Amino acid sequence: MLAADKRILEFSEVYGVRLTSMDQYVQVCRTTDIPDPGKQVFEVAGRFVVVFRVEGQFYALEDACSHDGNPLGDGRLHGFEIVCPRHGARFDIRTGQALCMPAVRPTPAYDVKVENDHVFVSTKPKQ
Repeated sequence: MLAADKRILEFSEVYGVRLTSMDQYVQVCRTTDIPDPGKQVFEVAGRFVVVFRVEGQFYALEDACSHDGNPLGDGRLHGFEIVCPRHGARFDIRTGQALCMPAVRPTPAYDVKVENDHVFVSTKPKQ
């Protein structure tokens, strides 16, 4: 076992947070905790992230509209789009891409892994 893996394992045991190897994913829920389609907000590495389940797949975005910072998790989910409840900006939940005004910048998207019916979200946004 590598020294970094040992530190992660020790951290996980002490704080009850599950991280995997060098990629640093945090377990947020079980697959059955989010309906399909559905969404739920979690805190991941000090940031709020909304996790979506659509057509059996999981996606995650920072829970903030890139237009004004309003929580996206409070918005309506339409297929693969989330609608900001404040001004109606739409984002693709798969990429974070802004799809209409007033948002013109994407919102950060996060990698999601599913292992043994548990959902894990990366602690860092996709590049």
